Amino acid sequence: MPATSKPKRYNPRHPERTLLYQTVAEHYESWLELASAGQFDGQGDHHSPKPFVRKAFKKYLQCRIFAHGFARARCEDCGHDFLVAFSCKGRGVCPSCNTRRMPRTAAHLTDHVLPRLPVRQWVLSVPKRLRYYMQRDGATLGKVLRIFLRVIAQSLQANSAGAKAVSR
Repeated sequence: MPATSKPKRYNPRHPERTLLYQTVAEHYESWLELASAGQFDGQGDHHSPKPFVRKAFKKYLQCRIFAHGFARARCEDCGHDFLVAFSCKGRGVCPSCNTRRMPRTAAHLTDHVLPRLPVRQWVLSVPKRLRYYMQRDGATLGKVLRIFLRVIAQSLQANSAGAKAVSR
């Protein structure tokens, strides 16, 4: 007779114990002051961090912290009551919420967006010194993108049988 497994008990996450959380919590305000004063190189005229950046960090510091809100849940199998802290559902800063969103996004893409064909991924790595110009200047970004796409097209034509016979 197979052994019945006990339901897995909810184990709350404790982000305040992680090094990332502790670092952000300890240095966020001083970083914000320095950034607003233009103390970091390469900022140009954009001294103060954008409101969405501030909001993301504040939400991250509240994510999964019981003092900032929670829901009470009950296990129907064993009747155990437990509390689940609210998450920030943020993008970019919170590793927990980003990790939870990743499989959902991948499932949506494979089920509803991408055709059922073989897919190849191309990654463009840009030297750090050029990233600033690409971020600030749309024309430069467009030129880099056109070069990247041209190189991909040339590579596919060179390495795909019968691709040279196909014209644009």
